[in-house]
Amino acid sequence: MALVSSNDILIPAREKGYAVGAFNTSNMEISQAIFEAASELRSPVMVATSESAITYAGFDNLLGTVKHLSEYYGVPAALHLDHGKDLEIAVKCLRHGWTSLMIDASKLDYEQNIAATAEVVRIAHYVGVPVEAELGKLAGVEDMVSVDEREATLTDPDQAADFIERTGCDSLAVAIGTSHGAYKFKGEPRLELDRLSEIAGKVTIPLVLHGASSVPKDVLDRAARFGANLPGAKGVPEEALKQAIERGIAKINIDTDLRLAFTGGVRQVLMESPEVFDPRKIVGEARKAIKEVVKKKIQIFGSEGKA
Repeated sequence: MALVSSNDILIPAREKGYAVGAFNTSNMEISQAIFEAASELRSPVMVATSESAITYAGFDNLLGTVKHLSEYYGVPAALHLDHGKDLEIAVKCLRHGWTSLMIDASKLDYEQNIAATAEVVRIAHYVGVPVEAELGKLAGVEDMVSVDEREATLTDPDQAADFIERTGCDSLAVAIGTSHGAYKFKGEPRLELDRLSEIAGKVTIPLVLHGASSVPKDVLDRAARFGANLPGAKGVPEEALKQAIERGIAKINIDTDLRLAFTGGVRQVLMESPEVFDPRKIVGEARKAIKEVVKKKIQIFGSEGKA
């Protein structure tokens, strides 16, 4: 199956009350794991690439890998630019064949965010590609995203409706208390679910949850058991994700959990089998670990069997 647009995937999710995972990739093994999991569970999927992932792997390598896997496994998949901040990179994604863009101008003030988002929407819509925008700020650090907790602000429901009308964006990432990276909460995890319900009641487009990795205990324990130093890592509880979906979230971004799974797989092979130097045996174990994480997310999100 050829790559599809994010609208083809997310609009049905919003209408039918499930969410689709947007899983970040930067290499072949991660991409393979995502598609193997999606194929086995017959789930649509979004494959997300950050600007730094594009710098690392290259436009053609990422596009070629994801496009081939989508055709080979036959599941609906969108290739998505995650947290796009550079207009030049966004335009290059369009020219290379990305089928979904995110413009993240959330660090700008409200009117500047509207102007920047509307410009990307104008360009992307000209070639039929949907655009995700972000309103509000998330704390934490992940890839090229860095916002101090003191500056983090939640999405205003009234602004959300105005923002969508004035920009024409196709989906909206909302800030309801999640954060990027493996250290999301210092105390008990708490999402502003009532705020999410209010936003969902005012808008009709798909809503997106960033910073939504759960940092599963089994995945974290495996990485730590074989040498990873991640004290205090804590993510979004799976039950909170289910509640967010019930209240209107149609796309959930997952990156940290994949990195933790990859790290645990590689570390285990290197520590238990120090004689191994075949990259396929080392990274292959990481691929297996990521696949299991993606499968569990798909089941939690309710997208199993929706392909």
